[in-house]
Amino acid sequence: MANTASAKKRIRQTERHTARNRARRARVRTFVKKIEEAIVRGEKEAAQAAFREAQPELHRAATKGVFHRNKVARNLSRLAARIKGISAG
Repeated sequence: MANTASAKKRIRQTERHTARNRARRARVRTFVKKIEEAIVRGEKEAAQAAFREAQPELHRAATKGVFHRNKVARNLSRLAARIKGISAG
């Protein structure tokens, strides 16, 4: 158990940051899930719209340190390729 004031403060900060990061991670997963569902249904326009909405959220998660920037870039690249592969229709 923390004894010093600084250690107690650090625990409080960690709890706040953990909650914030967990919320951001869940939010990103929801955005990605919308893209995945549109891809499975074969709806190119819906997938592109969902991708445009998800992009800033994924980049924000990278800048905040929730995900590594290379992981975000890789995921966006793979999603974009899958969307591009959907036959226009």
